[in-house]
Amino acid sequence: MEATHFSLAGALSALEEGLISAVELTEAHLKAIEAVNPQINAFITVTAEAALAAARAADDRRAQGEAGPLNGIPLAIKDLFCTQGVRTTAGSRILGDFVPPYESTVTKNLLRDGAVFLGKANLDEFAMGSSNETSAFGGVQNPWRRRDNQGVALVPGGSSGGSAAAVAARLALGATATDTGGSIRQPAAFCGIVGIKPTYGRCSRWGIVAFASSLDQAGPIARTVEDSAILLRSMAGHDPKDSTSAEREVPDFAAACHRSVKGLRIGVPAEYRLDAMPAEIQALWDQGIAWLKAEGARIVPISLPHTKYALPTYYIVAPAEASSNLARYDGVRFGMRVPGEDLKDLYERTRAAGFGAEVKRRIMIGTYVLSAGYYDAYYVKAQQVRALIRRDFETAFADCDAILTPSTPSAAFASGDKQDDPIAMYLNDVFTVTANLSGLPAMSIPAGLDAQGLPLGLQVIGRGFDEETVFTVGAAIERAAGFSALPQVMA
Repeated sequence: MEATHFSLAGALSALEEGLISAVELTEAHLKAIEAVNPQINAFITVTAEAALAAARAADDRRAQGEAGPLNGIPLAIKDLFCTQGVRTTAGSRILGDFVPPYESTVTKNLLRDGAVFLGKANLDEFAMGSSNETSAFGGVQNPWRRRDNQGVALVPGGSSGGSAAAVAARLALGATATDTGGSIRQPAAFCGIVGIKPTYGRCSRWGIVAFASSLDQAGPIARTVEDSAILLRSMAGHDPKDSTSAEREVPDFAAACHRSVKGLRIGVPAEYRLDAMPAEIQALWDQGIAWLKAEGARIVPISLPHTKYALPTYYIVAPAEASSNLARYDGVRFGMRVPGEDLKDLYERTRAAGFGAEVKRRIMIGTYVLSAGYYDAYYVKAQQVRALIRRDFETAFADCDAILTPSTPSAAFASGDKQDDPIAMYLNDVFTVTANLSGLPAMSIPAGLDAQGLPLGLQVIGRGFDEETVFTVGAAIERAAGFSALPQVMA
């Protein structure tokens, strides 16, 4: 097997058995990046020398019997995670030359466990987007192609499109990502891989460039359910530097992948059956239900009555928090600075030059809904509806152990298709935002192909801090689906 085609779990076994060294594994991935990244633009920054040095250190640790859980595993790091001494851009011009003097808690945990960082993965600017077309460093291309038109470039989903494209194209064994409204699960679905947004508070947000603080959550993207479980165990854990970090033990998520779903109650929400849902999305959902039923799970109809308000609620809460968080980019303390005649002029010129169109749009929406005349009508009302959405899930979970839905309303679409229609772009998050508003864990698993040969995903939503059941159900779907299709652009 080519070194870049290992699963993460398979690579760990090969390293342990001495079939390959960490240096050889890293060199293979760096070579793949060199060959494929110019086509898909998954990486903003490649740290080849540092990666090889880390791989040599990993081989030394293994030789001394001191290998950690991820020793020698090459990963891509979404360029939203601060990495000490390595440029961290958030996909924005305003942070184009920012080199953090500190390491995010999540990436520090991965380094502690022996991971090798290949570089920083591309993303929508400040994680604001569903297509990875808003990056100041150019859009990312999905490594998949349509059967009827191989020449059409497809989006990888956003905002973690670089992470998803890198893993799908075999440029990394796994990647860090973040999910504010679907930014792990949607790109995972579009790229035919696995992505999980853990419970809010499971992974520390410290050192991750903030978008919407009550919604942002870090999680892994990988090629299998077990691989994502292995990564999440290293990424997660309590962090006193993050006031929202949960003081909970981190379970052995990988062990949960081997449990049976027999006896589990799987909720199917009526409100997710949209009138305009494509027939193949509906058919895949029905197939997922049948798979779990055949494995001994019990299917339970449930209702999530406030689902129809989730998207407008999200697109009030998230921009409001973004407008507050992005106020720190003023050209004074760090990042880009465009000189002005006075302080106000400096602020205006710096932000006008540094922020892209989508970021400016969301800042303006957020500032509007927080303004004195509209705060109660919009922001307060959205928070009230958010509480109702959360209550819907609490009620539903009295009758079920996990919830099954589609991950996205379509397969990957062509680059540029929805760039001029923000509402059409925002509708890509219709199945994912509820988990963020409720703080619940949710995973996308590749489960089939559409008529054009593009991957489609199924989503499993679990109770808060019950990622283990999500992994159990996700692994059952993965086994039943037997998804083995590969993208056309890959190493």
